[in-house]
Amino acid sequence: MNAPSLHSSLPMTGAQNLRLYALEAWYELLRMARTPAFVIPTLAFPVAFYLMFAVLIPGQWGSFQKATYLFATYGVFGVIGPALFGFGVGMAMERESGLLELKRVSPMPIAAYFAAKIAMSLIAALCVVLLLSAAAMGLGDVRMAFGDWTLLLGALMLGALPFCALGLLIGSLVKGQAAVGIVNLIYLPMSVLSGLWMPLFAFPEIIQKLAVVWPAWHLAQLALGISGQIEGVNVLLHSAVLIGFTVFFLALAALRLKGR
Repeated sequence: MNAPSLHSSLPMTGAQNLRLYALEAWYELLRMARTPAFVIPTLAFPVAFYLMFAVLIPGQWGSFQKATYLFATYGVFGVIGPALFGFGVGMAMERESGLLELKRVSPMPIAAYFAAKIAMSLIAALCVVLLLSAAAMGLGDVRMAFGDWTLLLGALMLGALPFCALGLLIGSLVKGQAAVGIVNLIYLPMSVLSGLWMPLFAFPEIIQKLAVVWPAWHLAQLALGISGQIEGVNVLLHSAVLIGFTVFFLALAALRLKGR
């Protein structure tokens, strides 16, 4: 008869659990750093687009400060990418390869796997916002009080969570290669139709009215309000909608994973 597993016979302490969470997060960050196809577009594209539209292409947007406006909206664009691609595509590939199933039967708490994905998404998002901040303040002549910048940073970090939940749902539904296409089909149209690349007043009225269906639009409203580009932002309403999207996507993903 085989001896019982040490992991099954002895419960892990809080310190051991914490170490497992930290190790899983660290290995997830290493995996990300060793994947140039993920790191380079994630970090470079939002900054490159910002420099193109906010700095290199001249123009005035009426009462809006163009460089500040786009700093807020490209900040939203920048934090969505790591959440959708890191969570959705990464999980889909690991599920397809059997790695996720291996982790589920290992002694590691399965919650550590998801916590590591969230940590990786948020750290990548933080790097994007910091690079955007350097570009906006160094080249775009954006001036923002430190308190407002900190508040914007916090809003963008927390605002990435609904898209982590959406990425989780995508990763639970499709296979690895299909996930890349599905994420792009959601990410790029949502970014444009939410006014992240250019203000919604440039679009037909019907597009402006339908923007409320996109979670990215609600996060953009919070970011634009903090940056002083729009007034009268209903913070509670937009926050409630983002929380609602998060719960909805998580519930669907949990049902999908439970049924496997």
